[in-house]
Amino acid sequence: MQPIVIEATNSTPGAVFEPDGNLSLKGRSLILDVISFYQPLIEWAAQLNTRSVNFTVAFDYFNTASSKKLLELLKVIDDNSNVREYDVNWHFESDDEDILEKGQIFEERLRKARFLYTEFAGV
Repeated sequence: MQPIVIEATNSTPGAVFEPDGNLSLKGRSLILDVISFYQPLIEWAAQLNTRSVNFTVAFDYFNTASSKKLLELLKVIDDNSNVREYDVNWHFESDDEDILEKGQIFEERLRKARFLYTEFAGV
């Protein structure tokens, strides 16, 4: 399994998916064609063969379509029978209640993911 590394742009997040279970999505997700961006990540996550996943999610903004695909990605990892320990490090700006609440909603929809919330000061 090869790692995935995608550089961030103004409308797409940076992604680093390592076979050892260290995953991250950072930046903005304002993608119109969310399938072309997220589907390869979802398919990769379904094949992940590691006991432990540490997934850092640090968005300053993501649109509704991205939110749906992000939840799908999180669920695929949650349903992966190889993954026994699953931590999601959910970062949010101190004044961004929407992203905090979105993380809490995602957490409620997952069985084994443990969310760790980290607040940071905005720019």
